[in-house]
Amino acid sequence: MTEILNLKPAFADPDAVYQNIIDMHKGLTEEESLAANAKLVLLLANHIGDPDTLDEATKLARENTLAWRKED
Repeated sequence: MTEILNLKPAFADPDAVYQNIIDMHKGLTEEESLAANAKLVLLLANHIGDPDTLDEATKLARENTLAWRKED
């Protein structure tokens, strides 16, 4: 499945992390929300700093998203 990317749960309170991300979008327009998501991705990508990990993560995210098409 993955060679580099750690997919094991890493948060003590994943619900709080999810809520934090949801709260980031409160009061934003759809355009602002998309921009906030992009900015968050870029900040986290910079924090990771490893091109191979980012390459694997983007491929996995895309594959997972495209798989939704097959489920419909």
